[in-house]
Amino acid sequence: MSATTTLQLRMDEAVRHVIRNYNPQGSRIGWLMLASIFVEAWDLYAIAFVLIFIRAQYHPSALLLGLAAAGTQGGALVGALVGGWLSDRIGRRIMFLCTMVLFIVLAVAQAFVTSVALLAVLRFFLGIPLGSDISNGYTYIMESLPPGEREVVGNRWQFMFAVGEIMTLATILVMLLFHMNHELVWRITLGLGAVPALIIFLLRHSLPETAVWLIRRGKFREAKLVSRRLYGDELEMLPNQDFEVPQPRPTEFLNDTRRDPVRWRATLFSWIACFAQGTEFSTFAFYLPVLFSLVGVSSLIGINAVTMALYVVAAISGWVGPMITPRIGHRGISIAGFGIVFVSLLVAAWALYTNHIVVLPFAAAAMLWGHYWDASNTMTIATVVAKPQYRGTASGFAYMFVKLPSFLAIFLFPSLFAVVGHATATLLVALCPLAGLLGAIFLLPEIYGYEHH
Repeated sequence: MSATTTLQLRMDEAVRHVIRNYNPQGSRIGWLMLASIFVEAWDLYAIAFVLIFIRAQYHPSALLLGLAAAGTQGGALVGALVGGWLSDRIGRRIMFLCTMVLFIVLAVAQAFVTSVALLAVLRFFLGIPLGSDISNGYTYIMESLPPGEREVVGNRWQFMFAVGEIMTLATILVMLLFHMNHELVWRITLGLGAVPALIIFLLRHSLPETAVWLIRRGKFREAKLVSRRLYGDELEMLPNQDFEVPQPRPTEFLNDTRRDPVRWRATLFSWIACFAQGTEFSTFAFYLPVLFSLVGVSSLIGINAVTMALYVVAAISGWVGPMITPRIGHRGISIAGFGIVFVSLLVAAWALYTNHIVVLPFAAAAMLWGHYWDASNTMTIATVVAKPQYRGTASGFAYMFVKLPSFLAIFLFPSLFAVVGHATATLLVALCPLAGLLGAIFLLPEIYGYEHH
């Protein structure tokens, strides 16, 4: 057996040893990773709740307004691809710290823009660390928690999204109740995203690099130090010196994944599900405040109150979904989630066609419940089946399938509203959960608790 093969076997043994035997402050690390999703929820979706104020102040065209709303999604598309690759290349920890610094600076800058065009540019650059942080966070979770537990923690990202949206709406509602100037409302709302980002940066600063990444990079001495510090384990199977380990090309994960039918089918499903859930949310759910306003559901304060109530339902769903995943598996939660969203959107379209407006909030609540189930495991599946050496790249590639439709939908959906009407647009959106439902039934193998062999 060659020296290279022997070294590779030792690395594989060390990685399996760390993942199977240790959970280094796993809950704390998992929640620290998920906490950044609170920031992303605030920065991505606060704009949806203040679009009405920005439109009233600047009177931009529908396309420019859509671009300002979707700019962060476009930047996140770039960040997911580049950030995932950089996470594999330069490490998980440094990427976390860099993304949080960018969060803070760009979130504050939003509060001082002088035009919608400048806001759109800033939001595009803000999206880059947002997209990077998601792929990096999932990689960290999969390398810090054992099989079974990492799926539950990873699937809680939708709960954190809902919490971020609830806090954003609550902040806006308080400002409206105090009759604050509407320009101050939207500027403060967008700028406040820097506060949780700063807190997370301070909490994350002491986190070490993951032992798994260090092992895969041939940094054995540092891996031993981290393992000794966190686990009291010397990783005796590794040599006491560093080695230059050849690293795979960014696209190697595609070639490698295709060799395993289970991993390939799971990865394909994750891409389809990411695209479906990204589209369904970024059309119907993202524009709920605007939709309620257009169909005359309530006053401005009423719209925010109803929308916040809907996201309380979403938060409950986002907590329940991961809890039942160990019992019904990834297939079960995906089938249930996409099925609920599909039926809910059909009901919402019927309500809009027949002018039964009172049904709309209930259909929206059911849709959000289902969405927070079907979206819960899309990133988990893609990341958990990827091998550690390209896990960040694979995670970022999957997140691209969330951000691309999100950017296009948020940018173009107002124009679709105008052309075909609210009811037909909602009916067209229902095709997305249908695709996800069929994928979960016919394509997705059950990979709960998946381990590499």
